[in-house]
Amino acid sequence: MEAKATTALLNELVETLKDGQKGYADAMTDVEDSSLKDTFKKYAAQRASYITEIEDQMFKLDLKPDESASVTGTVHRAWIDLKSALTSKDNKAVLNECERGEDYAVKAYQTALKAQDLPSALKSVIEKQYQGVQEAHNTIKGLRDSSK
Repeated sequence: MEAKATTALLNELVETLKDGQKGYADAMTDVEDSSLKDTFKKYAAQRASYITEIEDQMFKLDLKPDESASVTGTVHRAWIDLKSALTSKDNKAVLNECERGEDYAVKAYQTALKAQDLPSALKSVIEKQYQGVQEAHNTIKGLRDSSK
């Protein structure tokens, strides 16, 4: 895979992770339930560590992160409705929006894993992160399905 394509792919993952981190941080501050707060805090921290891992890989491969892509400018479609869900402080509505964000993250990782000729160290980081994103998705979905 050529450097430009790899850079674009990784920048997309980083932006997705930043959006998720921000979405979970917002959700954490706006729900009352302490166990939900803990869950959201855990996933916000997970996304922050994933960003660092990908940026480290980019540095090792001499690829440049896209500084022009501002988080606010590219807040992805999946977390947009989170604010309106938060104003209601309805756990199920918040979890619905978090799950939509997770759906987007899962798809972004599935796309990244289909990329050809990624360096093996990078591919293993993406595979490991995908497992964590998938687990987060399943947890959020389970919480949503069991909430009132």
